[in-house]
Amino acid sequence: MLQKKICMLGGFAVGKTSLVRRFVQSIFSENYLTTVGVKIDKKSVAFPDKTVDLILWDLAGEDDIGSFRVSYVRGATGLVLVVDGTRPATLAVALTLRERCEAEFGAMPFILLFNKSDLTDRWAIPEGEIDELKQRGWQIYLTSALSGEHVDDAFRQLASMVAK
Repeated sequence: MLQKKICMLGGFAVGKTSLVRRFVQSIFSENYLTTVGVKIDKKSVAFPDKTVDLILWDLAGEDDIGSFRVSYVRGATGLVLVVDGTRPATLAVALTLRERCEAEFGAMPFILLFNKSDLTDRWAIPEGEIDELKQRGWQIYLTSALSGEHVDDAFRQLASMVAK
């Protein structure tokens, strides 16, 4: 059995905790709880030839990149970058967090989640911008912690990436 530390990164209130709860417990709550510091959860992902235990570090959201504690990422083998599809500024936050982690610890597998895809009437990130990122070969998912859309697929993809 493999154990892999995965860090959830993104701006304030993008849905990191809700995505973890949806993936680990298959639930969604309307009650908003701010993460202080870090919250750790675990979920096993089974493949035909192995099982990967994802140790999910849900880090407090940071809109002020300068206060991000990069030390939490030490020892991680993968990243989940979360963007709120209704707030375009959160894309820049997620990309900057990825760059800081890469500068400190080197390249590591990651997935990019554009969350809140169920809020179609408030969606504010142009499809062309998402397509540009896909052309880089990045694993990108439009997710909804509310409905569960693409949440399991995204985490399974990352599990397969870090299991190699």
